[in-house]
Amino acid sequence: MIVTYNWLKEFVDLEIPPAQLADLLTMLGLEVEGMELRGEGMDSVVVAVVEEKVQHPNADKLSLCKVNNGKEILDIVCGAQNFHVGDKVALAQIGTVLPGDFRIKRSKIRGEESWGMLCSETELGFSDESAGIMILPQEFDIGIPLFQALGLKDTIFEIGLTPNRADCLSVIGVAREIAAKLGIPVKYPGHAVEEKGDVISDITSVVVDDSQLCPRYTARYISGCKIGPSPGWLVSRLKSVGLRSINNVVDITNYVLMEYGHPLHAFDFDQLSSGKIIVRRAQEGETFKTLDGQERLLNTTDLTICDGNKSVALAGIMGGENSEISDSTTNILLESAYFNPSSTRLTSKRLGLHTDASHRFERGADINILIRAIDRASALIADLSGGTVAKGVLDVYPAKFAPKKITVRVDTINRNLGLQLTGEEINRIFRNLEFEVESVGPGIFEVSIPSFRVDIDREIDLVEEIARLNGFENIPATMPIAGVSSDLPPRHQRMEKRLRNLMSAQGFNEVINFSFISPVVFDKLLLQESDPRRATVKLRNPLVEEQSVMRTTLLSSLLETSARNISFREMNQHIFELRRVYLPKPDQELPVEPLYLAGLLTGRREAVGWSQGKDQVDFFDAKGVVENILKEFNVTAAAFSADNIERFYHPGKACNVIFGSESAGSIGELHPDVLENFGIDQNVYYFEIDFEKLVNISKETISVTPPSRYPDSIRDIAMLIADEVSFKMVLESVTSLKIKDIEDIDIFDLYKGEHIPPGQKSIAIRVRYRSHEKTLTDEEVARIHDRVVKHLINALKVTIR
Repeated sequence: MIVTYNWLKEFVDLEIPPAQLADLLTMLGLEVEGMELRGEGMDSVVVAVVEEKVQHPNADKLSLCKVNNGKEILDIVCGAQNFHVGDKVALAQIGTVLPGDFRIKRSKIRGEESWGMLCSETELGFSDESAGIMILPQEFDIGIPLFQALGLKDTIFEIGLTPNRADCLSVIGVAREIAAKLGIPVKYPGHAVEEKGDVISDITSVVVDDSQLCPRYTARYISGCKIGPSPGWLVSRLKSVGLRSINNVVDITNYVLMEYGHPLHAFDFDQLSSGKIIVRRAQEGETFKTLDGQERLLNTTDLTICDGNKSVALAGIMGGENSEISDSTTNILLESAYFNPSSTRLTSKRLGLHTDASHRFERGADINILIRAIDRASALIADLSGGTVAKGVLDVYPAKFAPKKITVRVDTINRNLGLQLTGEEINRIFRNLEFEVESVGPGIFEVSIPSFRVDIDREIDLVEEIARLNGFENIPATMPIAGVSSDLPPRHQRMEKRLRNLMSAQGFNEVINFSFISPVVFDKLLLQESDPRRATVKLRNPLVEEQSVMRTTLLSSLLETSARNISFREMNQHIFELRRVYLPKPDQELPVEPLYLAGLLTGRREAVGWSQGKDQVDFFDAKGVVENILKEFNVTAAAFSADNIERFYHPGKACNVIFGSESAGSIGELHPDVLENFGIDQNVYYFEIDFEKLVNISKETISVTPPSRYPDSIRDIAMLIADEVSFKMVLESVTSLKIKDIEDIDIFDLYKGEHIPPGQKSIAIRVRYRSHEKTLTDEEVARIHDRVVKHLINALKVTIR
């Protein structure tokens, strides 16, 4: 919001300098983001009078002038011809720096000296073009600075308003805040209208079909108007707040908009086909061309202003080309209305059409200022255009505004602000803000909120008003009282941190992807149509289609990250993500959000180096990472199963991670078709673990058996065994004997091929025997070992080699 010091002074008696006013506004919550001193450094441009004008002896188009600046008579060479002796002109004296960094110096033009320059409006920055030098009114005293004489020496404030302060989107609104702070009255402008025309109800009418979207609509009729340029004071005033002049009628609506903060719109009444106004919702698919020349496609959520046959304005946003004020306009219908903020915001956002009017209606206009604003504008239009205002005003206002009444307590204000204000001081502040206050009990007030303060709804809002007006600087500074306590993070968070540290220790880099994915990734992952992960939470307003649903798996994001890195020639990757997925439940409003760990490996096992190997990662690298995780969290009840593997894995090169009787994750090489779908042409290995299940099965305490101090004995067993028998089954078979002197069992050889019967494989295991009570003799070890071998033969039908 832009306001000027001089404009504010019209409504409030200011005796403080602009810099102090800027500080005052900022402390009131109206932050002054910038100040411009208009006319600063231009005091050397003064009012002067031309006393002599003769032809330049050496140039046909130049004149030699003698100009009186009130102190001396100067010789000036001038090329303009639009002035005469006795005219008062704008003289830029030597040393003046005009807009555009043009410095006035003593010069010699065609052999004649010139001690300054007579200026045009363009050279002074008043307009974009001009026909000659600026001729000033005769009543101006010579010698005084031009900007002072024109009343243009001013300070312009640029105020950064928060969206809730719609009441300050006007000069009067800002002046009202200043007056409340200084404890002085606001001088509101007069708005008496001289009504000389016919009765307005005999000329036109207003019908509001939807009072929810348009609670109030007022209109005045002005006839016999002459459209033309605005007077200088109006042009200058609009320009000071960043608005350009259009014509006298439109400029008045903009002037009142900035003055009162309420948007108005003027229709060319003769362009309204039925001579009346109907406020209604647009029809689905209706088109409408706005003042900016753009064709707009409307729907039934949009509110339009119609003349009975066609739309002539988008309510609260912009008028139409078919009823705009033009040079031929003579009769005007002036609109002042209140439109629903939500409806205006919806239409403005959908059409991408943001205007000064929509900016105010979206935030909440003052429903009770309509008559004052339209009367003020009507009086000015009649004065500047010579028009006649019809008798009466049309005011469709079915449901009168009822002011909000909020109870506020003195002790609540003082307790929140740390002050000791009296009820009288609080009452005075509220009345300075033009709030009506009634005492309803000891230290209790009922405050009636005026219609222009749409931001106040609760008692705490009134507490804030007291803080602002009493001064934030008057709130005492106190240190908060807080106890010091030590609080360990919960187990879940501790395990997350441990897991991230473990993954980093294993050479992995953590990545963080968006929680939004494209619905097409499920096809790229080869998931079945019945897969529950295809049921996703859809975003109502996605930024792009590729991020329109919440993810139900981490795999697709990791593959996209991997493919992006490969495209940058980063071929060797160990990456992981520990993030949530979003699984909707039919009987729940919100989805379940379990935490998953997902990791991806591809490329070389070791970094490139002269002493490193060139082996590529494989399934067992991924499986080893998972086993390290299980070991870190003391999970002993985990198993690996090759049954029912995911479709995105390569058949025969994947397994599920089983906790007890339920699947808690998976490991494997990704299917070549999946890799092709993501543009990856090298083997990729993936694993994922349900972190919530990992937390549930992990153990906080670890049981430690002290090592035996007696020597061990090692025996190997090489055997032929059926392909379907896994090492896990061998291990479980041996441990089922519950022989306490068996310390460890490892597999150290696996062979299939020549000299091995079909359907079988050769494996070799190493058994370590050690007692915690004594040194085992060879005979004791042989006896135990023989028992193990016989059990394997009987239980698993193995053949000892």
